[in-house]
Amino acid sequence: MDADEASTCWGGPGATAIGSLSLVTVAPSLSAVAQASTQPVEMAAPYEYLGWGSPPSPTRVMATTGTKDFTLAFILSHGACNPQWDGSRPLTGGVDASTINSIRAAGGDVVASFGGWSGKKLGNSCKNSTVLAAAYQKVITAYSLKAIDIDIEHGEMSNPKIRQRVIGALAIVQAANPGLEISVTFGVSPRGPDANGLSLISDAVALGFQPSAWTIMPFDFGVPVSDMGATSITAAQGLDADLVTAYHESATTAYLHIGISSMNGRTDESDETVSAADFQNIFGFAQANHLARLTFWSVNRDRPCTSGSPVSDSCSGIAQQPFAFTALDAQYHG
Repeated sequence: MDADEASTCWGGPGATAIGSLSLVTVAPSLSAVAQASTQPVEMAAPYEYLGWGSPPSPTRVMATTGTKDFTLAFILSHGACNPQWDGSRPLTGGVDASTINSIRAAGGDVVASFGGWSGKKLGNSCKNSTVLAAAYQKVITAYSLKAIDIDIEHGEMSNPKIRQRVIGALAIVQAANPGLEISVTFGVSPRGPDANGLSLISDAVALGFQPSAWTIMPFDFGVPVSDMGATSITAAQGLDADLVTAYHESATTAYLHIGISSMNGRTDESDETVSAADFQNIFGFAQANHLARLTFWSVNRDRPCTSGSPVSDSCSGIAQQPFAFTALDAQYHG
């Protein structure tokens, strides 16, 4: 998801060359990666966006809800392959850097999220996988990050060449940063990945790349959905079946590399609502299957709207206690 979208209502053996990257294509073991970290930073790190929606103080949210970690969005391109917050705020030395410092001082940590729906994406601006990997690395190094999130949407997702570029860059980054948690976040249909999502997974398998989490965004389906909790679970089950086929692992093992990124309250679709009960249902499924990640968009919206005001980028549009979704998410430990 992104600021523009949210402001309306609210995201086989061989070798393959991608850009200037060439890697041996051997599918990795899901279970081996799963054992690399017993408590990932990104496991329960809800999104907060500092560019809109009256962003609440992260440290106050931490004190209120018990949450420790946040996924801060979004890193975009400022000029030619130059990463900045929202494509306009400085990478270091600004409000984003001071926010990260305050979260860490309070005992938490952050995941930097790249991409979203709108804005100039690094995947489009950086002309091959090597230079894109260098842009990702610049942010990782600037903040000594333990986790990153690639929210691949819109032009990055719909263009096969750019999808391959992103996956190629992440393979380089993973090799250069052992232990770094990487989430690849993308939209799905009610039954799981669409053709673009399946192609994304296929590109990863071809390069022997396996992220810490394939994270689905089960909302904005474009079709009527009456039960967003049950539909989110069905979409995750569809992804699980696809990962079993792609990586030749059991369903139980594949779940260890699946994440769900929901959207609290009213979504961008007028007939979609993720209620607190829906999120509790998603939480129970994630816990039962030990999913790698459970998050939502966004902390900014995790509060009721004032009387008479419509749903917006700073409220959920449903009756709820302030930061109820964040407080539940904070209890998630896989």
